[in-house]
Amino acid sequence: MHDDLASAIDQIFPSVRAGLERLVRIPSVSAPDFDPAPVRTSAEAVAGLLEGAGLEGVRLLEVEGAHPAVFGEVAAPAGAPTVLLYAHHDVQPPGDPADWSSPPFEPVERNGRLYGRGASDDKAGLMVHVAALTALRGAMPVGVKVIIEGEEEIGSLHMADFLARYGDQLAADTIVIGDSANWRLGQPSLTTSLRGLIDCTVEVRTARHGVHSGMFGGPLVDALTILTRLLATLHDNRGRPTVEGLVSRDAEPLDLTEEELREQAGVTAGLQFVGEGSLTSRIWMQPAIAVLAIDAPPVAEAINQLVPVARAKVSVRLAPGDVPARAMAALEAHLRAHIPWGAELRFIPGAQAEPFELTEKGRSYEAFHAGLAEAWGRPAIDIGVGGTIPLVAALAQRFPAASVLLTGVGEPLSRWHGPDESQDLEELRRGCLAEAIALRLIGER
Repeated sequence: MHDDLASAIDQIFPSVRAGLERLVRIPSVSAPDFDPAPVRTSAEAVAGLLEGAGLEGVRLLEVEGAHPAVFGEVAAPAGAPTVLLYAHHDVQPPGDPADWSSPPFEPVERNGRLYGRGASDDKAGLMVHVAALTALRGAMPVGVKVIIEGEEEIGSLHMADFLARYGDQLAADTIVIGDSANWRLGQPSLTTSLRGLIDCTVEVRTARHGVHSGMFGGPLVDALTILTRLLATLHDNRGRPTVEGLVSRDAEPLDLTEEELREQAGVTAGLQFVGEGSLTSRIWMQPAIAVLAIDAPPVAEAINQLVPVARAKVSVRLAPGDVPARAMAALEAHLRAHIPWGAELRFIPGAQAEPFELTEKGRSYEAFHAGLAEAWGRPAIDIGVGGTIPLVAALAQRFPAASVLLTGVGEPLSRWHGPDESQDLEELRRGCLAEAIALRLIGER
C-alpha cells in the first residue's frame, strides 16, 4: 500500500480543487469566432500550476495561428524511464446559458460534483497530473514531461505543425493521455481503443438564385429537399451506416443495458435504438454517421421560395482499424452516387483523425491497473471509447516504442460537451492518487 501518497493527496486536495475552480472560471473556448484571449490566459494559468508542481523549463509552445500549448519537464533519475503526461486546457462552447442550472464558467458544487464547462473535460484531467506530480515532488521516480494542449476541442487543427516543431521534445517511454473517462461512477477504467473521425461539408445547389415556389414548384425541387433526401441515404432502415467499405467490428458487451444508456444520454422515452450488435460494439467498434449542422433559411425568415442552395456538415466516427483517407473517399463516392435529380454537389473534406487501439500491454499498463485498483478499492477494467483524440494516434506513430495509456476521471454522468457538465470530486481525488501510485510503480519496475 502507498499510505504516504494517500496522505499527500488528501493534504493537497483542497488546493487541487481550488486550482480546478480557477481554471473553470477561464472561458478557454478554442472554437473559431470566440475570443482567443481567454485560451492564452488559460495557458498562462496552467503554466503557473506546472511550475507550482515542481516542473522545470515550463513554457508556452507556439505555432503560427494556433492556440498555445504548455510544456514542462523533470529530468529522469539515472536508469529510469520517462513518462509524457497529456491533457488539454481548451473547452467546448457552453451553448445556451439557459440550459445550465448555474452559469457555465462559475464553478458550483452540488451533491459532491463540481459543475462548470471544462470541470471534467479536461481540466480535471489536467489537475490529476498536477496533483500526482505535487505528491511525488522531491522523490520523482521517473522522468516526466507534460504537454497540455490548447486545441483538442477543435480537432487539434495545428497538431502536425506542433509535432514538426516540438515533437522531439515529447519523446518518452510511456505516454499517458489524461482525457478519457471511467466506465461508470465508482468503476475505474483504462481506455484501450478510440474511434477515429472524418467530417465534411456537403453543398447542394439547384439554381443560381431563389425563385417563386408557386410559379416554379412542381417541375422543380428546392435544394433543401434534395439535401435531406441525400442525407437520408447515409443510413438504412435499421439505422446502420450505408457507406460501403467502412470497418465494423465487435466488442465485449460488458454489462451496459439499454436502460442505463438511455439514462446516461437523456433521450426521449420513445426513441428507438438503431444498428445491430452489442451496445459497446456500436459505440466503440462500429462506424457512426451524424449530421451535425445544416445551413438553410431559418424558419422565422422563411418565404415562399425554392431554396437554391443548402449545406450540411456530416461527421463519421471510424472503428479502430479504419483509415481516414480511405473513409473520406468512400463518403464522397457515396454522396456523389446518391445525389437525386441531377442537382449539383460540392464536397468539401474536413477533419481527419486516426483511430487508436492498444495492442501491447507492458509494465506501464500493469502499473496503472495497480494504481487504479488501490485508489478505488476494486479492480480496474479495460474499455473502449467512441470519441476521438487526434493526438493519440499521432504520438503513437511518432514514438512507436512507447506505451500509450488513456486514463480519466469523468464518467457518463459528467455530461461532456453538454449543459451542466460536472466532475465528481471523489472520483477526482481517487484519480490523483491512482496516477501518483502508477508513476511510482513505473519507476520501481
